[in-house]
Amino acid sequence: MHDAITNAVYMILSMTGYGDAQASYRDKKISVEIRALNGKITDIRTKVPTQYRDKELAIRNQIVAATQRGKMDVTVTIESDAGDESFALNGSLFTKYHREISKLEAQLGYSSAELTSAILRLPNVVMTVDEEVDEQEWQVLQATVDRALEQLNAFRAQEGLALMADMNERIAMILKYLAEISPYEDERTERMRGKLRKLIDDNLAPDQVDNSRFEQEVLYYLERLDINEEKVRLTQHCQYFTETLETEEVTVGRKLNFIAQEIGREINTLGAKAQHSEIQRYVVQMKDELEKLKEQIANTL
Repeated sequence: MHDAITNAVYMILSMTGYGDAQASYRDKKISVEIRALNGKITDIRTKVPTQYRDKELAIRNQIVAATQRGKMDVTVTIESDAGDESFALNGSLFTKYHREISKLEAQLGYSSAELTSAILRLPNVVMTVDEEVDEQEWQVLQATVDRALEQLNAFRAQEGLALMADMNERIAMILKYLAEISPYEDERTERMRGKLRKLIDDNLAPDQVDNSRFEQEVLYYLERLDINEEKVRLTQHCQYFTETLETEEVTVGRKLNFIAQEIGREINTLGAKAQHSEIQRYVVQMKDELEKLKEQIANTL
């Protein structure tokens, strides 16, 4: 049954979500709730009735197959119309509690009108009757888990659309700020040339200056501060990021994180080579967008 869920195609899934489902079997109402939380590894916590304990591993495997990874809180509950057939009184334990408590009352000269109700609240006095789960009931439970998983993944897919839109916006802003740098590059070149010329003029006589050598030195410094390669690589990484968002892979969060790291490296290199206040300002803005992008990636499956 859960193959239909794992084969479903989602663009981006959020790490968080909720799904629930109910089913009836004979005199029972079976309910399943699944809450997905942010988590780097698979961590499934289950709470199931005692009669389903031997099926717990199968339920966990069913959930892992459909959710890939993340922290999951799974609760299975049963409501029964069986009345007095659904529980039993442990008569020997009740008698023992009653005898011992009555002795204490006699010794202390104390009497309680609510002795019976107090004993009934003590552990193991009232016991749930464990019924054997037949194959048909197990199939109903599996189907209920699947429907809860379908709801969960639909919720995560809807949240994923919002994540996807936001991440595309962050990438677009990084590319916008990158384009804003270009007008300042020629100004930076002329400023660097002027600083070098002033340094030479302040320290050397005109007849001591080799203009050809001066141009070579200017070229050397400009090559060291050239940011064209970083701009090209940053653009390519951003394009790869958006292409990855459009893939039909179920889990892309880790891949997006790796690409974001490469984007960060290029932005940092741009900052190191900036040598211009306006370029540096745009680099800071790109870093801000990248941090927001990483926050969204952390919420992506």
